[in-house]
Amino acid sequence: MNCSIFKKGLLLFLTSFICLSSPAADLWVALDGNDQQEGTKDSPLLSLQMALRKARELRRLNDPSVEGGIYIYVKGGTYFLDETLQVRPEDSGTASSPTIIMAAPGSKPVLSGGVKVTGWKKHSSKISGLPKAAQNNLWVAPIPRKSGRQVEFRQLYVNDKKANRASNLDAPELERILAKDNEKQEMWIPTLKVKLGNIHDAELVIHQWWAIANLRIKSMEAIGDSTKVTFHQPESLIEFEHPWPAPFIDDKKEYEGNSVFFIQGAVEFLDKPGEWYVDQKEGMLYYWPQEGEDMSSINAVVPVLETIVQVEGTLDSPVRHVGFQGLSFEHAGWMRPSKAGHVPLQAGWYILEAYALQEPGTPDKAKLENQAWIGRQAASIQVSNAINFSFQDCKVSHVAATGIDLITGVQHSIIKGNVFKDIGGTGIQAGFFGSHAFEAHLPYNPQDARELVGFAEISNNLISDATNEDWGCVGISVGFAHDINIEHNEIRDVNYSGICVGWGWTKTISASKNNRVHANKIHHFAKQMYDVGGIYTLSSQPNMEISENYIFDLVEAPYPHMRHHHQYIYFDEGSSYIRAINNWTEQDKFFSNTPGPGNEWENNGPQVSDEIKEKAGIQPAYQKIFDK
Repeated sequence: MNCSIFKKGLLLFLTSFICLSSPAADLWVALDGNDQQEGTKDSPLLSLQMALRKARELRRLNDPSVEGGIYIYVKGGTYFLDETLQVRPEDSGTASSPTIIMAAPGSKPVLSGGVKVTGWKKHSSKISGLPKAAQNNLWVAPIPRKSGRQVEFRQLYVNDKKANRASNLDAPELERILAKDNEKQEMWIPTLKVKLGNIHDAELVIHQWWAIANLRIKSMEAIGDSTKVTFHQPESLIEFEHPWPAPFIDDKKEYEGNSVFFIQGAVEFLDKPGEWYVDQKEGMLYYWPQEGEDMSSINAVVPVLETIVQVEGTLDSPVRHVGFQGLSFEHAGWMRPSKAGHVPLQAGWYILEAYALQEPGTPDKAKLENQAWIGRQAASIQVSNAINFSFQDCKVSHVAATGIDLITGVQHSIIKGNVFKDIGGTGIQAGFFGSHAFEAHLPYNPQDARELVGFAEISNNLISDATNEDWGCVGISVGFAHDINIEHNEIRDVNYSGICVGWGWTKTISASKNNRVHANKIHHFAKQMYDVGGIYTLSSQPNMEISENYIFDLVEAPYPHMRHHHQYIYFDEGSSYIRAINNWTEQDKFFSNTPGPGNEWENNGPQVSDEIKEKAGIQPAYQKIFDK
């Protein structure tokens, strides 16, 4: 990539968002506003939906006030949204007149996809199966209702922190599966010390190489020290048919043992303060408060919306010149694991169908032994078919799946200076990975290049405590995309890889090219998984550069059957035409798995100058994000 040209284009884009001397239209939104008002600072609107509608009308009527742009100022407080905020082509601005949705000066507004839990009472009656330690310590509240219906959720946030769903994950040592029968779709586990009374609220979560799987329990039959477990469809068939990554059985005793598992969503495991359990049938939520929590003033929220903001145009009519600045986005859920299970292929991409080929080989890869069709996790901010989209100085937290996702047709975008914290899945995702109709191992190069994600800057973002629901997700994940510049980010406390670029497991040259991973600070990664890279690549990527990154604190994960199969930089299948140069790592620990041609390695490891470490990560102008 010609970086000077790339940065010059981004500078022109940024300039269109600031320092505008022409008159601009200002609209104001406040919690004490009213959508029947004018939308001025002294007479604000109540909702962003109405503010966007007014902005749309100003543009439709060619009002002269929009010459210098439309700025929608959001005053402080938490806005609980009833529906996803939709940004459409009609909301587009221009280079000289952008549409910017931003925090009002001195304000910290939050857009929430959740609903408050109220009506807490001390619970006094006996609950079947509840551990003795929890008796007389629980508080109970009715499950909130939204639009007349009881809400479904998988997360609970108490006083701005995620509470722990009741599980045996906190056991001193996780148990390992005993056996599996693919034909009968049965799994055998050690018999639990407690009998689960309501298995239909429970899930078995199993560690599968570089991914986990959430399997809704259908039946459990204890036979002495062993218990036969079956699961609901569709995940049962997927779990027992898909070859990669499958549950591991250490038949030859050559590794650390069989795959580990834990069970969540059972009242029998609610045994510590800070834990919760929901009984959907009874419509009640149970919580054991932590020391110092006052239940009369507690702020408890459960997510309802899966997507808080949807920016969506079409190929022929994209959303143009729209930006978000200084806002916080919280409480986005993700319900697929509770409704259809969750068996991923990699990086959180869940399998819709996958099986081993009786005779290996596909038109692109003669030795390919499996096929898979996959689905995309929800994201709190989703962007499709947009040009000159900007997301800056924002915070995304307490979300169950992806933070922000540039899905398709997103060109010339900026994601800069943001915090992504407490993210269930991947922090930042971009590009094409596969779909219901496109097999995941094929090279992707669409006839219409407008479908691609390209010319994006992802810089100076802090990604912390991501992948905490789906351990196999990533800090920053880029699939088939081009001219993506990932620089000066800090990624910490993730369970799998820090930054992944590429998809398809193929040496065939396709849409991925000119991508750059530069001066990032990646640490405390691989906390639960293996087959990991601080920076991980797949497939052919002409003119890709990995340079001057600072990668350290590679964690020794407790449960993988191959604990040491993790590295600082990892060129996986088909990785081709990639330059890795001047990356500082605390050990000379790298790996290449059947890479393609054209790769270059130069001066990577602990001998690299300390100056590389000092310059990597968040730049001085963006240090304020650590205070968010």
